[in-house]
Amino acid sequence: MTNRIIHFRGLVLLCTLFGVLSQANGQVRDTVNFANDSAFRKQDALPPIKIHSPHKASFYAAILPGLGQAYNKKYWKIPLIYAGIGGMTYGITFNSKQYKNYRSAYRDLVIKDPGNTSYMEYAQIYFRNPDVSVETAINDAGFKSSLESKKDYYRRYRDLSYMGMVAIYILQVVDAAVDAHFYNFDVGDDLSMQVEPAMMAPAPGEFAGVGLQLKFKF
Repeated sequence: MTNRIIHFRGLVLLCTLFGVLSQANGQVRDTVNFANDSAFRKQDALPPIKIHSPHKASFYAAILPGLGQAYNKKYWKIPLIYAGIGGMTYGITFNSKQYKNYRSAYRDLVIKDPGNTSYMEYAQIYFRNPDVSVETAINDAGFKSSLESKKDYYRRYRDLSYMGMVAIYILQVVDAAVDAHFYNFDVGDDLSMQVEPAMMAPAPGEFAGVGLQLKFKF
């Protein structure tokens, strides 16, 4: 009877120990699973990769020249853009002023109004005589043709300056869009070209040949 009680107590103790170990093992598994789930949740919680948008770059460049280049982080292009804009602005201002002056002088010469002799300033330069008379300037066909030619010259370059300004504006918008398209373009070591000797497979009835092989890696 005593031996049965001892065996029964030992069996109970063994079962209890097995249950404790099983519970501990379950807790360890739960801990590992929780850690893995947390890791996955952390990975899922990472912010998505921000896509560089060509539409935004174009929109920014259209609003303000150079802003699209700043969005693409091509800051070195901004001074070039504004240097071109400054040059075109100077061209527009200078040529417009000269065109207006020569247009007024030509008009006054054609209508021959004694009260408007703005052309005399240019007549003194043309004739190389500060004392040239109004009659001489009015009756000289070469001087009249010179004023007309100068008027057309400055009008043409004024128009070209305006066209240059529009061209710079359009080009910087296109440049911003193109740079944005290639912003994430891979230019790693895998993009390469190799030239190496190669054995060319023989055609039927011919011998094998040796040549150069060109390889592109993408």
